Amino acid sequence: MPVLNLIAWDNGVGLSRDLRLLATALEKAGYDVRLSPVGRGKLRKWSRPLRMHLRLTRERLMGGREHYPYDANIMLEHIRTEDIPFARRNFFVPNPEWCLWSDVSLLPRVDAVLTKTRHAETMFSEHGHRVAHVGFTSEDRYDPSVARDRCFFHLAGRSQNKGTQRLLELWRKHPEWPRLTVVQNPREAKLIEPAVANIDHRVDYIDDAELRRLQNAHWFHLCPSETEGFGHYLVEAMSVAAVAITTDAAPMNELVQANRGVLVDYASTGIQHLATTYFFDESVLEARVEQLLALSDDELKQIGRAARDWFLANDRGFSRRLRDALEPLLS
Repeated sequence: MPVLNLIAWDNGVGLSRDLRLLATALEKAGYDVRLSPVGRGKLRKWSRPLRMHLRLTRERLMGGREHYPYDANIMLEHIRTEDIPFARRNFFVPNPEWCLWSDVSLLPRVDAVLTKTRHAETMFSEHGHRVAHVGFTSEDRYDPSVARDRCFFHLAGRSQNKGTQRLLELWRKHPEWPRLTVVQNPREAKLIEPAVANIDHRVDYIDDAELRRLQNAHWFHLCPSETEGFGHYLVEAMSVAAVAITTDAAPMNELVQANRGVLVDYASTGIQHLATTYFFDESVLEARVEQLLALSDDELKQIGRAARDWFLANDRGFSRRLRDALEPLLS
């Protein structure tokens, strides 16, 4: 059984979740999975390469080794050169919006790039490197016991790429619209002053049970992302059979399509590392909100069912896609 070592910064949010989801899928695919989370804190970050170098030196002084500890390293978000000598093969899983040009310069030192989106597949293929598309998955957050309201939900978290502030400002212009609930980390939150009656801006800690309830309690999930490495809050919205509204740009429109959600045109673009950022068109979003409010419950349920069906099919196929990609790379 091949031994795979997963390496990523254990940041307590997105990357920690990615480690857990990827480990579970690889285990289902029949691999022996080890985790090498990079601890938080500047001291640990800067001392880790030295510690890994000392480990390699110690092994060589003790007479070398007859085999590699791992059949492959799988490095998430950044290429960590200190880990490369410990595996027979090395693979990189990028998030383009956080992928540095220093990572691009290290691509020749890895055996393949495993991409979460077709958008990233195209991007890294253009660099002339071996690429295997595996996609990704998210947690299933569905709870059919929760009653659902025709209100709007926006899970901002700690991200600065979800169009949160522009969304809040737009909602303030429409006191006639239903309630918008925004969940945001206090470090990123900028409260609307004065407070608006139809905006519930939650900047305190919310436990997972309450977050799951909120995800299931809202028909509409506003996800106007500027860019995404994958898009967990989009996929979680589809997992609960809600109507996800997102930016009509890659990779967001790979996940949410017209038959299983709502797309909003972008008005302008920017750059963040390797990714293009897209800023939603406010007038188009206004029109989409009005259109959604006019839909019947049956029409909303049809969109929600299509979204959840896609989520379940994508989730079931993740382990198989990983196995199909890794088998020829490991042989």
